[in-house]
Order: sequence, then C-alpha cells, then structure tokens
Amino acid sequence: MSRSLRQELLEIYAGRATRRYGLSDINQLQHALQSAACAEADGAPPATVLASLLHDVGHMIHDLGEDPASAGVDDVHEQLGAAWLAERFGPEVSEPVRLHVAAKRYLCTVEPDYYGKLSDDSIKSLKLQGGLMSPDEVAAFRANPWHAEAVRLRRFDEEAKDPRATTPDFDHYLRHVAACQRA
Repeated sequence: MSRSLRQELLEIYAGRATRRYGLSDINQLQHALQSAACAEADGAPPATVLASLLHDVGHMIHDLGEDPASAGVDDVHEQLGAAWLAERFGPEVSEPVRLHVAAKRYLCTVEPDYYGKLSDDSIKSLKLQGGLMSPDEVAAFRANPWHAEAVRLRRFDEEAKDPRATTPDFDHYLRHVAACQRA
C-alpha cells in the first residue's frame, strides 16, 4: 500500500470519523470498524471487508455538515464515496459501496421484516433516498453484477451500530488495501 493512500485514509478516519454517526450512540469510525468486523466474521473476501470499512467515506468527504438528513438533505454519500473509492480501488470495493443505499431500498421492498431492523436514522434517510423500490427498480438492481455483495455489505452496515462492540483497530483492516488498490 502506498504511504500516501494509507495517510489519506487515516486522515479521513482519524480526523473526521470521530463525530457521531447519525442518530446512533457511536461515531463513524466505530461504525466503520464494526462493519468491517462483521464482514470479516462472515468470511467475506478482502474487497468486501474493505468496502465494509469504507462504505460511508462519502459522509466524511462532503461539506454538508454532520447530519444533513435531519435537514431533509440526501448527501448522496454512496455516490460520493464510490467515486472517491473508484479512483483508488477496483470495482469489487467501489461498486458495493455505490449500491449499498439501493440495497437498503431493495431489502425493505423484498423482505417484509427488514424495515423493522432499520435504525431511526436509516428510516429517515430511506425516505430521502427514494423509499421502497418499484418492480422495475428491483429487476434492475438484481441485474447488476454487484448486487449480491451490496446486499451483503448492507446487512453488515445495519448490524454495525453497537456502542459496546469491540473490534480490531483501523490498521488491522488496512492490510487488505494492497490486494484491492488500483495500480
């Protein structure tokens, strides 16, 4: 891994990820680490572990403040984050990130009990992000070759909000960067 990419990731996550994660009792860094820990515990490949760690980077690289959803603004963090990641990693990292909001909409549409698993901030942002999918949107989502990993990532995302969870540190997951980094 290049020193500059490692430094860039550390600056974002050490410098900007210590603010509160939406309405949760954890911060962005804790959420990122828990998401990656869930992926690792599930036996996910390195790219999915890294995507899980970095899936909300878009929240930290915009200038909309800490909780734009409370102001009724969709920060399109999945698009911002995926674009940022695509400059540094292959699609196996960036595409599940790009699709993780669509995966939430998809799961709420196709799994009747999934909506009940959402946190308050996920429910609030779901409305801003388009709500439930239409049948055509479901079909288009399923046709995307990255949809399964996006759904997997989304499940890790929703699970990763425990204020008492313990995880390995950020460097533990950075070992996956070299395998996934663009040349």
